[in-house]
Amino acid sequence: MDVSLWLSALGLGFFGSAHCIAMCGGICSALSFALPAGRPGLRLIILLGYNTGRIASYVFMALALSALAAWFAQHLEPQASRRYLIGLRILAGVLLIAMGLYLASWWLGIQHLERAGQRLWSVFKPLAQRLTPVHTLPKAVLFGAIWGWLPCGLVYSALALAVSQASPAAAGLTMLAFGLGTLPALLATGLLASRLQAVLNHRRLKQLFAVLLIAFGVWTLVYATGHTDHNGHGDHSAGPNSTPEQPHHHHH
Repeated sequence: MDVSLWLSALGLGFFGSAHCIAMCGGICSALSFALPAGRPGLRLIILLGYNTGRIASYVFMALALSALAAWFAQHLEPQASRRYLIGLRILAGVLLIAMGLYLASWWLGIQHLERAGQRLWSVFKPLAQRLTPVHTLPKAVLFGAIWGWLPCGLVYSALALAVSQASPAAAGLTMLAFGLGTLPALLATGLLASRLQAVLNHRRLKQLFAVLLIAFGVWTLVYATGHTDHNGHGDHSAGPNSTPEQPHHHHH
């Protein structure tokens, strides 16, 4: 697995977590407030439990979708299989660009994707409500695992990037990196550390990472479309795992 891709996923989670605070920060704070104020240790354990469950659900999504994508690719002719993997990478590029535009508040089109995800969330929401109040670690992990299915354009962008790796292990690692990137902000929200929230919500910083994200999305598209006409066999054997070797060292 390419380390620069792992770092990109980590960065996507960390700098995109300003969006996480808007989406999930309220849940995190509400659940944290429900705990006894005099027990900060318990609060931290419960918060770690939520986030462990949440990140585990992201990794599960990546493994399941990537396994499905790999199975589907195996049943295609080699040329069609290549086109299919290129299509996944193009989708990842488009979603990364859309997420960058969303982070900088330049275009909010990715909200349509989040609305589509609301249908799936309506299945999970009653399960989450049945677990409240959450005051034990097993309940917290389970609640977090359900919470991971909350409709989120940021998660969908990371998932597209993960699944375009065409290897379940690489896809799982990509989503693990993304999830770990979101961890500082959501722990800070739960522990009411407003200073980190202020840093992450700084408009210039969000715009800076939005530009990097858009650049990474554009590069993903250029890489995918650049491999359609030539070096076909090399593209398939190297796989998207080996992708961001040279071009995006400069963006970290």
